[in-house]
Amino acid sequence: MANDLSACIFSAKGSLLWTQAPRPVMSSLLSAQTEDFIDWWQHAVFYQIYPRSFKDSNGDGIGDLQGVISKLPYLAETGITATWLSPIFQSPMVDFGYDVSDYKSIQTEYGTMADFEQLVNTATSLGIKIILDFVPNHTSDKHEWFIKSAARDPLYDNFYVWADGKLDNQGVRQPPNNWQSVFYGSAWQWHEQRGQYYLHQFAKEQPDLNFRNPAVVRAMDDVLLFWLNKGVAGFRIDALNHLFEDETLPDEPLSGKTTDPLSYDYTKHIYTKDLPEVLSMVQHWRQLLDDYTAKHSEGATRIMMTEAYADLQVLMDYYEDAGGVRGSQLPFNFHFITDVSGDSDARDFVYNIEKWLIYMPRGHTANWVMGNHDKPRVATRFGPASVDAMNMLLLTLPGVAVTYNGEELGMQDYDEISWEDTVDPPARIAGKLDYKKVSRDPERTPFQWSNATNAGFSTAAKTWLPVNPNYLVLNLEAQKQAVKSHYKVYKSLIELRKLPVLRRGRFSIEPLSRTVFAFKRTLKDYDTLVTIINVSAKEQLVNLTDFINRPQKLVVEVAGVDSVYAPGDSSFLANNRSDKPQLRLAPRAGLVLSYEQSGMSKQRRLLVKQIIKSFNVVLVALLMYNLWRHKWTKVNFN
Repeated sequence: MANDLSACIFSAKGSLLWTQAPRPVMSSLLSAQTEDFIDWWQHAVFYQIYPRSFKDSNGDGIGDLQGVISKLPYLAETGITATWLSPIFQSPMVDFGYDVSDYKSIQTEYGTMADFEQLVNTATSLGIKIILDFVPNHTSDKHEWFIKSAARDPLYDNFYVWADGKLDNQGVRQPPNNWQSVFYGSAWQWHEQRGQYYLHQFAKEQPDLNFRNPAVVRAMDDVLLFWLNKGVAGFRIDALNHLFEDETLPDEPLSGKTTDPLSYDYTKHIYTKDLPEVLSMVQHWRQLLDDYTAKHSEGATRIMMTEAYADLQVLMDYYEDAGGVRGSQLPFNFHFITDVSGDSDARDFVYNIEKWLIYMPRGHTANWVMGNHDKPRVATRFGPASVDAMNMLLLTLPGVAVTYNGEELGMQDYDEISWEDTVDPPARIAGKLDYKKVSRDPERTPFQWSNATNAGFSTAAKTWLPVNPNYLVLNLEAQKQAVKSHYKVYKSLIELRKLPVLRRGRFSIEPLSRTVFAFKRTLKDYDTLVTIINVSAKEQLVNLTDFINRPQKLVVEVAGVDSVYAPGDSSFLANNRSDKPQLRLAPRAGLVLSYEQSGMSKQRRLLVKQIIKSFNVVLVALLMYNLWRHKWTKVNFN
């Protein structure tokens, strides 16, 4: 990308502004020779906080904003510079914040607007930017807009997707078509007052907004501007690809995956997801954010992160379409969640990493999401032994990393939550016999701060979800005190990310076998970094000869808790009789190594230059002193 620097300019504040669209060629990598090339978000670790489960400050068993504020120093100490808050807006909490009843108010359980303003100010003072979770596809049925729309208020009549029903052969009223809710059942709910069905792609208490109505678009733009003026650095857009539906409301074709007509898998969702209009809305919001950034140049670039479980080509258009029009800075990459698992081999990981980088348009930033509040945790999906390796993978790949709170500790799903304690809407809909198959509660349990009551999360007699009983041994306090811990590995990886080679280095990856893969980060004049991952349940002896081509010295930078190596180790190279760089990788383990290929690294050259510079300063001082003492004597410098 160094050749593309002529296509961009820098503002007085150093933010990057493109004056022309970059060529649509394959590349994911930054190779600029100055660190200033990278905008604040392009190499950030975004830490997702699920506020309800993060920290309770008032003893009611529910996490809140003051609780988040109290733990911001922990994020700063860890090295986090940006955090994404799951929804904090006013809500009846049917879907725990994803059913918004007032986009411009704070949920009472979480605090006040004054608390939020304090949170932003405190975060800013600690160098942490705040990203809000924005839920535009639907509101709560308690929202004023929906109440007025149901009453056919002329200003809100067309704010939601309403439709008449149809009569079956027996004269019984039926929904307009066969569309299903993501949460199971028909996507249509009859509203007696209005005398029509309304669309809800999620819970029936979450009616879909009608984005074909310009008034809805203006209303949502106003919401974004409201929070931008409160100091947020951007938004994560929820359920983006559900925003538009075919307005003729045709039946969707059957998928053949199930015979249950109420299951979301019953049909192919070609009329309710990924419609072309979605891309136009993404681009509209990108323009809004760019315009705001331009008008408020004293602040950082305001960004958009988008959630859509969609085809790869669709996600790439979110970055930038064929005409060069830009959309989301970070269309979430869920491949580590959806496309690989504990049963995947090394080739699966390499394939899923490379396909994102191959398809991503040049000039954009890769992102890697390892976990979130909707999917099982990393330690549950890949196994507890994989935690360090998966964090090494996440944090040494090029671009942005997204961490769900607790993954830095290796927190695990609590799968034994009882039916009586279950609160997740899809689980309650599934019923007592099947709720565990779909519940998202296990990955949403309270953060495990210590081995105190309720894991240090709350002093309440009962928390909103039960705490995982393993908190007695798996908690932050214990990991801070341990000689080795997942948290210490995570923190050392974030520190390592400050290196120019991880900020701007080139990237190459190979499967070394079916069980081990490795990738390199290289930058001219800097030591190369290598990450090696063993995805198997057996120890592996790894020969790196071909991959790294006989380095002069190979040094361990980061090792996992079960590794036989420690940071700084380099003896394994000398101990190999064949003089080949071979390593022992524990089951599910990883290593991050550094090496010099040849010659003197830039770091050492800079040190030598500094020594020479210091010597020259001393020499000049002696000469000046000599001139002062012999001011009338001609000095022969030859």
